[in-house]
Amino acid sequence: MGQTANLRGAIVIFDIDGVVRDVGGSYRRALADTVEKFTQGAYRPSSQEIDGLKAEGIWNNDWEASQELTYRYFEAQGTSRKLLNLDYSDMVAFFQSRYRGTDPDHWTGYICQEPLLMQPKYLDSLTQAGIRWGFFSGATRESANYVLEKRLGLQSPLLIAMEDAPGKPDPTGLFASVQQLASEALTPVIYVGDTVADMYTVERARQMQPDRRWIAVGILPPHVQETSDPLRVSQRDRQSAYAESLRQAGAEVVFANVQELTAIAIQQLVKT
Repeated sequence: MGQTANLRGAIVIFDIDGVVRDVGGSYRRALADTVEKFTQGAYRPSSQEIDGLKAEGIWNNDWEASQELTYRYFEAQGTSRKLLNLDYSDMVAFFQSRYRGTDPDHWTGYICQEPLLMQPKYLDSLTQAGIRWGFFSGATRESANYVLEKRLGLQSPLLIAMEDAPGKPDPTGLFASVQQLASEALTPVIYVGDTVADMYTVERARQMQPDRRWIAVGILPPHVQETSDPLRVSQRDRQSAYAESLRQAGAEVVFANVQELTAIAIQQLVKT
């Protein structure tokens, strides 16, 4: 067993968006489309502006983020959000028409173009090391299962999705996923995410269940690693700033890709 013998019982829970799949051209694109639509084409948020909103740590739900950015645009123009007649259900429907597509039977939207950031053999390596794993995501169950089962080929993986728990940073969904994998109070848990809300979720878990070891691991999403930047912020500076925001929110380590969280890396984290 050697290097991984002490990992028996360790638990890793993964976020999905920005960790398992690249959503820069799907969820984030649909978010920008929605804001542009409901500001009558007057405003399309940049990638940095979306990051700025999510750095507040409470806008994990992209439907709500779309609504909030729309509100803030009109407020900047001097119109109170109380005077706006935004229909949230209409915004969600438009968002989904972009993300899932307009065919109710066959998904044809942006979701079909999401690059994978994780391969099944990576999860196999964790299993072989005695590490239990699952997923807790703010994505809808259908969307999450699309990538986990159809794209990755996993068979009924443990998943706590949007319909199953309050949105992050509320740790209820994290607790539910851990409970299904282990009841031992001393089993260390690593939660892997790409947003400030993910890191805050771990911090709240520590406060509510201090007897268990909770470890936050940050992942740099692909959109902050792209070379093109309309604001001419260097790639290195953008990555550094994003990584620092995750660390400030509680990440013990930040990786460029989830598969860098190997069994050996997990061993080092749970031993510190």
